Amino acid sequence: MTAQLIPVMEKLLKLHQSLQELTVRKTAIVKKGDIESLNDIIKKEQAHISAIEKLDKEREKVSASLFPGINNATLSMAAEKAEDDEKSRLLELKESLLTVIDNIKENNLLNQQLIHQSLQFISFSRNLVMPQQENYNYGPQKRKTNEAGQGLFNGKA
Repeated sequence: MTAQLIPVMEKLLKLHQSLQELTVRKTAIVKKGDIESLNDIIKKEQAHISAIEKLDKEREKVSASLFPGINNATLSMAAEKAEDDEKSRLLELKESLLTVIDNIKENNLLNQQLIHQSLQFISFSRNLVMPQQENYNYGPQKRKTNEAGQGLFNGKA
């Protein structure tokens, strides 16, 4: 029965490995600052994520048929129910998938930090080129005067 679960898990692992490769490529692209390539990578990542979501729904259906009445059955539960060769394959797939997911998380964290640093540098550079205007809303009010040194409105008029 768990034989139906193994091909789904293998497909999930392949998609996650491909997603991991994209995150590694994204790091190099972020370092270069190539916005067009970054947009392409993001589109590919979104396609991978939607495919992973579809496969995960398929995995849930298979799990529901293996364990009726139990929501979110785990691979460990399926491995306990499986025969020896299927059991070892399921546990192997589980460990591989967890490793790949951890690598994806680390790469995404690195990419997030690189992008944050880039944005800070851009903001700093912009502030050097375009100094900020005086703050007109807070602090002591300065009275505007005309050329004669009088206020804008002549009280005698």
